Amino acid sequence: MNIFLWILQILLALHTAIGAIWKISHSAEQTMASLAAISQGTWLSMSVLEMLCSLCLILPAFYKPAARLIPIAALFITAEMFLFCGLHLHSGDANFGPMIYWLVVAALCGVIAYGRFVLRPL
Repeated sequence: MNIFLWILQILLALHTAIGAIWKISHSAEQTMASLAAISQGTWLSMSVLEMLCSLCLILPAFYKPAARLIPIAALFITAEMFLFCGLHLHSGDANFGPMIYWLVVAALCGVIAYGRFVLRPL
C-alpha cells in the first residue's frame, strides 16, 4: 500500500506542478470560460500554492518529519478541484467533461489523504 500511495503522490505532484506552470502562462479566461470568475491575482496565487503542494507531496521522501504535509496538500488540491466544479456549475456550462476530470483528481487526492491519515501514515 505504501508503494501505491507513493506512486499516486508522485503522479499528483507532477500533475499539480504542470497545472501551476499552466496557470502562470495562461489566464483563467484562456483556460475555460467557466473559470473566468477567478481574478488574475487569485489565479497566480493558486499557482504558487499548487507548486507548494507539489513539493509537500514529495518532500517526505527526503525528509520524514514533513510527512504530515502530504494529506494537507492533498486536501488543498481537493478543495481547489471542488472550487473549479462549483464555478463550472455556476456558469451554466452544459459540458460536464471538465467536471468529471476535476472530480477524478479530487477522488485521487482523497485516496492519498485517507491513506496517509488512516491506512499507512509515514
